[in-house]
Amino acid sequence: MQTSVLEKYCDARLPWYTIYPTVAQFSTVVGAEACEKWLQRLPVNESVSLYFHVPFCRSICWYCGFARSITRRDSPILEYLAVLRKEIELVGAQVPQRLPVSDVHFGGGTPTLIEPAQFGALMELLRRRFAVSKTAAIAVEIDPRTFTLATSEALAAAGVNRASLGVQSFDPIVQKAINRVQSEAQTERAVEMLRQHGVIRINFDLIYGLPNQTVQSCVQTATTAVAMRPDRLAVFGYAHVPSFKKNQRLIDEATLPDSPARAEQAAAMANTLIAAGYRQIGLDHFALPDDELTLAQKAGRLRRNSLGYSADTRHKVIGFGPSAIGRLGDGYVQNEVEAGSYSDQIKASRLATAKGYCLSLEDRVRAAIIERLMCDFEVDVPAICITHGFDPVPFLGSSERLAMLAEDGIVEVEKGFIRVRQEHRFLTRAVAAAFDAYLGAPLC
Repeated sequence: MQTSVLEKYCDARLPWYTIYPTVAQFSTVVGAEACEKWLQRLPVNESVSLYFHVPFCRSICWYCGFARSITRRDSPILEYLAVLRKEIELVGAQVPQRLPVSDVHFGGGTPTLIEPAQFGALMELLRRRFAVSKTAAIAVEIDPRTFTLATSEALAAAGVNRASLGVQSFDPIVQKAINRVQSEAQTERAVEMLRQHGVIRINFDLIYGLPNQTVQSCVQTATTAVAMRPDRLAVFGYAHVPSFKKNQRLIDEATLPDSPARAEQAAAMANTLIAAGYRQIGLDHFALPDDELTLAQKAGRLRRNSLGYSADTRHKVIGFGPSAIGRLGDGYVQNEVEAGSYSDQIKASRLATAKGYCLSLEDRVRAAIIERLMCDFEVDVPAICITHGFDPVPFLGSSERLAMLAEDGIVEVEKGFIRVRQEHRFLTRAVAAAFDAYLGAPLC
């Protein structure tokens, strides 16, 4: 049964449902003009989150699926920062007063390639244009291979209080196969520098399903990571889409594990982390018992956003930089993906919004159902529908996917309350897909 279930429901093409509707539904109908109006409508007494995409790396990782630019020089980064500062000014000018900010996240690429003085100046500008809370969560993604003592000092001085370190795998054979050679010592040194300067909230990103990866090497990577005791770990499955990401064509597909092997790797890593005292959060995050994610899960307020699982209860996110996605009150907006196009728009004093999506009431209901499934592995569909003034019958009675999932024992359904069975939680994306109105291909 296990093999047949994997073959039937483990589809790598299924969305990860960090947002709903997914980016595939974004349209150029929503552009800069709509973004301006939506920014102007933001309540000035409600906190927002800010996301900054810094698309620069020193070398290319063959597995990477993110928008990024490879540079050995600092000048492109300095030029980009000038544009980013102007975007901050443009966005700030759209709101009637300084918006309160509870969360700031710098993603990449490698944000810590920004020179220490430049990073400090960027944070100063943010605090002038936005009312950044003294207790705000300020997080930065880090590549330990390029991390320096000066950068560590600058992050602490700027108020950064969470760092996310890219690790992926400690197996040298796997590292060579993905063109990311990173020693255990480099990672340990980065962790030590951060903690010495007061940045003590640390999480690691790990990946399974990589070329030449085995269950044994996955367990060893998890064990090595646990020894450094990060507060959180995210364990993602590698998505091989060489038709979209040319750099992935450098990976030998013959060395990639199949679906049953991937599932075994994911389970082995999860078991290793849980045995070490971490609590599993949703599908792919793990956190210590006193971490914010664990507490949010216990309280039923765990959230799902474009970065994965979050304890941030804010519904609104403003995105900065090329490809950055924001969620405003009316819907989603995404900046130009290509860095040159993004820069051209900002330099012309225009918002760089390239496309987006205006949320309907039905979208909001489906998004709420999907989020609870992805966070809690269960959902009370009628309760959510009633909250939004929506009839639950169309969501439950007409879903062939849901009926099939129930017939195959993946979920239990009772009076509209859906629960994913414990042993099938790794198939939660397939359950969430039952409520995706835009997913065309039927399961067979």
